[in-house]
Amino acid sequence: METINLFGASGHAKVVMDIVQASGRNVGCLYDDAPHCDSIHGITVFKADDVEVEGPMVISIGSNRVRKLISERYTMPSPTVVHPSAIVSPTAKIGEGTVVMHGAIIQSDANIGRHCIINTGATVDHECVIGDYVHISPNASLCGNVHVDEGVHIGAGVTIIPNIHIGAWATVGAGAVVISDIPAGCVAVGVPAKIIKNEQ
Repeated sequence: METINLFGASGHAKVVMDIVQASGRNVGCLYDDAPHCDSIHGITVFKADDVEVEGPMVISIGSNRVRKLISERYTMPSPTVVHPSAIVSPTAKIGEGTVVMHGAIIQSDANIGRHCIINTGATVDHECVIGDYVHISPNASLCGNVHVDEGVHIGAGVTIIPNIHIGAWATVGAGAVVISDIPAGCVAVGVPAKIIKNEQ
């Protein structure tokens, strides 16, 4: 049985641990730069500076920017982890280190990047293209052919209509309905979604 270590020892790690175990694999140990506890659910937490960080490893950290930094720091294999209750089309592609959580749906010809989070109950429809380090929060719905660039955070319960483009490192606030493109670095909220900040 494959053993997977995790980098990150917080609440998000607890969910990833459940998914690793539900997918028939073992959690070896947890690493963290600043651990707040000695163990989680019986799995030892090591301070990353004090030990050699080993893989295969999944980055169990919610922050998109921090996941990117950790993935650039370490070069060990990073498997994809999919909860058994998720529905993933056989024609979808999912990059290394991506975690697909309980009840998520990924449809035909969707292409998901590396180190993404497809959170609980999120749906990614046909031909969507999701860049690296994206977080699609619980119950968000991306209709067909949506393009989401690197580092974007899609909030809980967001709806994005077909053929929309979300630029790199943008944020879409919870519950928003996106009916037009959102440029890189912008924050958009509301129904319909309106840009309230440009962080570029």
